Amino acid sequence: MTAYIIRRVLWLIPVLWAVATITFFLMHAVPGGPFTQDRDLPAQVMLALNRRYHLDQPLWKQYLSYFWDIFVHQDLGLSFRGDRDVSYLIKHGFFVTAQLGTLAFLVALTWGIFLGVISALNRNGFLDYIGVFFATVGASVPSFIAGVFLIIVFAVNLHWFDFVGWGGPVDWGDTFHLSAWEPRKMVLPVIALSLLPSAYIARITRASMLEVLGQDYIRTANAKGLAFYVVILRHALKNSMIPVLTVLGPIFAALVTGSFIVESMFSIPGIGRSFVQAVTSRDYGMIMGTTLFYAGIVAAMNLLVDIAYAVVDPRIRYS
Repeated sequence: MTAYIIRRVLWLIPVLWAVATITFFLMHAVPGGPFTQDRDLPAQVMLALNRRYHLDQPLWKQYLSYFWDIFVHQDLGLSFRGDRDVSYLIKHGFFVTAQLGTLAFLVALTWGIFLGVISALNRNGFLDYIGVFFATVGASVPSFIAGVFLIIVFAVNLHWFDFVGWGGPVDWGDTFHLSAWEPRKMVLPVIALSLLPSAYIARITRASMLEVLGQDYIRTANAKGLAFYVVILRHALKNSMIPVLTVLGPIFAALVTGSFIVESMFSIPGIGRSFVQAVTSRDYGMIMGTTLFYAGIVAAMNLLVDIAYAVVDPRIRYS
């Protein structure tokens, strides 16, 4: 297992290099530049800006300089908006995004597994139809549509929740300050972001549970007189989690990196919103840094899923 993990970690280097290379040349292939505006800036201003961010150099030299700074100095460069360090922006923006994504993941995991198990245990029954209906609706409605619906119903009409800003701390030092937490602002974005993955998890859990419940060892456990909850929790649920684990890693990575629309809709100061603003303003440094950061998280989550396989199923071994 140790050798396998080391090999997978080493493989991250060429993967991140390929992602960064493709992103770098795609950005520069688009006509225009980060300082292109409707009204042209004075030539001296453009010259100074290009020199400040090394955009006056040949493309191959910019490419080599960027990777030299990353691998030698661990420097992701500067953002063109405000001349701020990209590493600093990612660190503080991701703190908010991680809160939103983690809460949405916990809600999706809990609700999805619960619905999937209930549906499987009541196959073709009333509760099964309710679970399948929720999974179908959740998989069909985009997060921005669900967000608008939640805002209109629960914030505008019923006034139960707030929907502007984030209800958690925006700085690492405020984590343990109760005044930094406002749950009324957290409920709607978390629900909007967790709707699709919870429906997806529910469908996979239901299908996996139905397959496991039909296995011989489940019938043997029932024939031996084991309690119902023991058969479900100790035998059926554990073995049915292997297909679910396959998607949990990518789902978690998507939730903590892919909340662009939800963050923009609810005005949440996370990294997703910053990435959207960077794309629209052609902020090369922020785009490159965020893309590399996202790629690293996705690769790490896939590695954790592979390790979790061996924990859940002793038959799986890596060499």
